[in-house]
Amino acid sequence: MRWRRILTVLLLAAASLPVIAYCSMPDTNSQQVHYDVIVVLGNPANLDGTPSPELRERVLEGIREYRAGVASHLIMTGGAAHNSVVEARVMAEFAVKQGVPASAISEEGEAQNTIENIFYSAQIMHRNNWHSAEIVSSPSHLPRAALILQTFDRVQPTLAITWKTHSALWPAEYGVTSRLGRYIYEANYCLLLRIRGFPRSRFLTV
Repeated sequence: MRWRRILTVLLLAAASLPVIAYCSMPDTNSQQVHYDVIVVLGNPANLDGTPSPELRERVLEGIREYRAGVASHLIMTGGAAHNSVVEARVMAEFAVKQGVPASAISEEGEAQNTIENIFYSAQIMHRNNWHSAEIVSSPSHLPRAALILQTFDRVQPTLAITWKTHSALWPAEYGVTSRLGRYIYEANYCLLLRIRGFPRSRFLTV
C-alpha cells in the first residue's frame, strides 16, 4: 500500500540522518603535513595501570606518527575519567617503554571527556607556542573529536588551533560487532550534538 511505501521511505531517511551527519564531518582545517605536536586522546585504562586495547592502539599510532616525523612532541591527554587510573600517566609510561624519550611527552591528566581533552591540550599547546596538532584517536571517535575541534575554531578563538585528525588501528581483540556498535553509538551521538549543540561550560561556550 502507498502509505506503507511512504512510511518505509521516511524510516529509511530518518535512519540515514546519523550516517550522513557522521560521515560529513571534516577531518582537518589545514593542509599541513607536519605539525607542532601529536595529541593522543585518552580512553579508559585497566585498573592495574596497563593500557586497555583501545588505549594501547591510540598510543601506538601516536608513536608511529612521532617516529615518522609528523611532530617532535606528543601530548597524552586523559584524567581518571572512568576509574581511579589517570589515563595520561598510563599512556606516557607505555610510550616510554616503547622507546619514546620522556622529554618528548607532555601529560595532561585532568580531562574527563573529549571536550576537556581538547581544551586542556590546547592550553598546553599555547603555553609552548605550539599552534598545530595531529589528533589521534580510534576510528569511530574521530568525527566527534572533529566536531569539537570545529566548534573550538568558531567559539573559542583564544584556544583555536590548526588541526588534523588521524585514525589509530582497531584492536585485534575487537570483532566486527564490537566495532560496528561503536560506530553506531558515535554516529547517533554526533547527530544529537549537531541538533542540540554542546552543553554550556567553561570548556566550550556555545
